[in-house]
Amino acid sequence: MLFYPQERLALFIDGANLYSAARALGFDIDYKKLLTEFSKKGILVRAYYYTALLEDREFSPLRPLVDWLDYNGYTLVTKSVREFTDAAGRRKIKGNMDIEISVDMMELAPSVDHIVLFSGDGDFRRLVESVQRRGRRVSVVSSLRTQPAMVSDDLRRQADHFIELVDLQPLIAREGVSPRQSNHERPERAPPQNYIPQPVSLDGGD
Repeated sequence: MLFYPQERLALFIDGANLYSAARALGFDIDYKKLLTEFSKKGILVRAYYYTALLEDREFSPLRPLVDWLDYNGYTLVTKSVREFTDAAGRRKIKGNMDIEISVDMMELAPSVDHIVLFSGDGDFRRLVESVQRRGRRVSVVSSLRTQPAMVSDDLRRQADHFIELVDLQPLIAREGVSPRQSNHERPERAPPQNYIPQPVSLDGGD
C-alpha cells in the first residue's frame, strides 16, 4: 500500500519538470484535481509548488497559474529567472529551483510521515536519501513512458515508491483542452468560470 489514511503528507511540485512530463505524455494537469486526489490519501499538511518567473516581461504566461494556485490551497515558492549570454553568444535562461525545494523539504520533514516529490530530476537523489534517513517515506511522481524517460534512474531507485504519471492521468488530467496548444497560442478571450491556467516550460538549467 502506497499511502496510509492517518499519515501526514506533503507534496513538493517542481512546476517546470511536472509540466514538461505531462506535456510529453499528451495531457495537462488539473491542479484542483491533483490536490483533491492527494487529500484523499492521507492528512495533507502542505502542497508546495515551485516555479521561476520572468519578472521583466509586461505579462508572464505563468502569472495566472501562480495566482490561482496561491488562492486554492498551494504554497507558492517563486523566484525571478536570470537571463544571461553564454560564451557562444546564445541567450540562456536560468530558473533552477533545486535549492528552494531541498531547504523546504528538510525543514518540513520532521512534521510529516510521507513526502511526495513531483520531479524526475536526478539531482534530488541525495535529498531523498537524507529525508529517508530521518524515517520519512518518499514517493516520486514522474514518467518512464516518455522518450527519453523524464525520471532519473538513480532517483527512481532511491525512492520508496515510484508513481508513474500516466497512471495518475485519469485522476488529475485537465479535461477539454488540447495539450498541443499552449496558452500563448490560444486566441485572447475571457476565461471560463472554472478555468485553471497552465504553466509554460522554461528552457535552461544550471
